[in-house]
Amino acid sequence: MECRVLSIQSHVVRGYVGNKSASFPLQVLGFEVDSINSVQFSNHTGYSHWKGQVLTADELHVLYEGIKLNNVHHYDYVLTGYTRDTSFLEMVVDIVQELKRANPNLVYVCDPVLGDHGSMYVPENLYPVYKNKVVPVADIITPNQFEAELLTGKNISTEKDAVEVMDLLHAMGPDTVVITSSDLPSRLGDRFLVSLGSQRKVRPDGSRTTQRVRIEVPKVDAVFVGTGDLFAAMLLAWTHHNPNDLKMACEKTFSVMHHVIKRTISYAHELAGPGRRPSPPQLELRMVQSKADIEDPAVVIEATVIS
Repeated sequence: MECRVLSIQSHVVRGYVGNKSASFPLQVLGFEVDSINSVQFSNHTGYSHWKGQVLTADELHVLYEGIKLNNVHHYDYVLTGYTRDTSFLEMVVDIVQELKRANPNLVYVCDPVLGDHGSMYVPENLYPVYKNKVVPVADIITPNQFEAELLTGKNISTEKDAVEVMDLLHAMGPDTVVITSSDLPSRLGDRFLVSLGSQRKVRPDGSRTTQRVRIEVPKVDAVFVGTGDLFAAMLLAWTHHNPNDLKMACEKTFSVMHHVIKRTISYAHELAGPGRRPSPPQLELRMVQSKADIEDPAVVIEATVIS
């Protein structure tokens, strides 16, 4: 059966960010993707220069109304990422709520992009919108440690803290939470970072069960743009294919990330030459070249069930 995704994310002409990081891999995996570009830039903002336009909340509403008028606003998933405008974010929430009324089984996957490493890189007035309006209607969220702490008001310094934070996020709405990166020490040494996931399910008898996993991910000495968008898209896909197995969904998702990043860094170093640090254009994700790994990823990152 056809599975349709509405992806409301940024767009760049050059490179892979936002909708380009999400749409191609989802299409490769058999999903039909309708894309609305929240911004349209020449390239991502890690370059020295960029030009482009930002979609307003009113313009988003006009596009959505056009889809509705043709009666083609029937979706199984909504996927959202980076935005800088509160009214735009509130319009997204209105659209998600309307689509959920039409299809109560719709799954909203949200990357709550707020900041990292202790500081916000979006306007602070987005924080209460995410906390009070977006997260409560989301089904799957993919915050990093800073975002998870910000949304719950609780710091993470141990794995137990992380589990408590994920439980707090469950209580706010989402049934699946993956903390994509953390500062927790890895059992495999300082060349690995720790990610954690939690999935809440209702058994046939009505009781609740929660599966929690820990993932140790090799660190890479480079800055990539678009990896968060790819991650959220792959988690959407692999939770769809493994709805009751967060461990497998995370293993597939993190393994795709590993393959794409490994191919990208290898290519970037080849272009940069010996002893030179790769530039932003050289570090654009090698997405098309990773098509086979996206379709059928060899599992090279394993998740450990922690409860």
